[in-house]
Amino acid sequence: MCKTDDSENSDSSTPDRQPGDEQAMFSALLEDSAQDLYEHAPCGYLSTLLDGKIAKINTTLLDWLGYDRGDLVGRKTFADLLTVGGRLYHETHFAPLLRMQGEISGIALELKAADGSRLPVLVTSTVRTGSDGQPLLIRTTVFDARDRRAYETELLRARQESERERERLKSLNATLQKTLLPPALVNVPGLDVAAHYHIASLDEVGGDFYDLFPLAAGTWGFFLGDVCGKGAAAAAITSLARYTLRAAAVYDPDPAAVLANLNTVLNHEYNGDDPRFCTVIFGLLTPDGDDGGFRVTLASGGHPPALLMRADGHADYLPTPDGQLIGVLPDAHIATTTVRLDPGDTLLLHTDGLTEAHTAHNSEGDRYGDDALLEFAQTLAPTTAVGAVAAIRDLLDTFGTGVDDDTAVLALNVPRSTSEEQT
Repeated sequence: MCKTDDSENSDSSTPDRQPGDEQAMFSALLEDSAQDLYEHAPCGYLSTLLDGKIAKINTTLLDWLGYDRGDLVGRKTFADLLTVGGRLYHETHFAPLLRMQGEISGIALELKAADGSRLPVLVTSTVRTGSDGQPLLIRTTVFDARDRRAYETELLRARQESERERERLKSLNATLQKTLLPPALVNVPGLDVAAHYHIASLDEVGGDFYDLFPLAAGTWGFFLGDVCGKGAAAAAITSLARYTLRAAAVYDPDPAAVLANLNTVLNHEYNGDDPRFCTVIFGLLTPDGDDGGFRVTLASGGHPPALLMRADGHADYLPTPDGQLIGVLPDAHIATTTVRLDPGDTLLLHTDGLTEAHTAHNSEGDRYGDDALLEFAQTLAPTTAVGAVAAIRDLLDTFGTGVDDDTAVLALNVPRSTSEEQT
């Protein structure tokens, strides 16, 4: 058995590599890779002297701008590449902050390309210092922001269009809301009237409604109601309820009969998978006696009771208990009551947006409530129709954003005679 000479089997054509040669090749490869990364990085690199003159620029940035290296290095400053507005910002903000902080990042600027076009960029600059801490040069990284600018432009366009659409919707809602309310309350001889509608949101049509209108000679009908829900669906019910009440009152002015007619209409039209209902209080006004007073007959279908503020300073709710929601049941129970308004008395009707308002300016605040409203009325009495509505408006203002539902109020007042006021 013979031994094989390794030297004979080795490839004599392959030169022996010394450890030093491999290290040199590796270093050269790293140097070449670093240089290539600098020149062809996905962002622009720029080095300037302290006076701003360009000392070094990579190929990526040159390609973006369309310049040759000789056009810029040693001949132009970084500020020369900026638009007029960018140059002004550079001199007044960018450069001073860079000197003070030694670094500034994420600044949006525009560079001027060789062909005159503009390149939106994001710029980050740092000051390189020597071992003695003295500044030597400025290194700047430039990111192409064209895609970002296009996205921001499209986002701004979409936002502006959305705002225009919202304004159109607000205008449409406001117009629709006006059609659901009387343009002006009719004049009732011997009676002062006032009303107010507080809109909780401009983006949706509310469901509150009221009206005052003449019937047979010497009688007037009035009502105030609140449809469940908001938006177009609620507006449709509001319109149906308002005109049904007027028509029913002409046919039979008895308040209980009027609400019974409305209940039949709503229950017949909306008794499927999407039932609709409302609360309503309907009243009939007739002059009563020689002193200018009025007899009022009220019927309520699940609505908050009316407030009566007497001329002697007493105030209380008018009892209309157990009145059921209008439109839910085929034969809803209608609660009725009758009262006389003497000179100086004020009758106030309201929707539950008032009593359900939050007393604090957030959703965690307590509800205002019926008891608080009664106390408020007791301190207000005696008052006038205009005075009562003005006081309610001021009260709603104190709730701010706590009023999260529309609120309607209607006040009727029998004014005192001149002799009574003097007394």
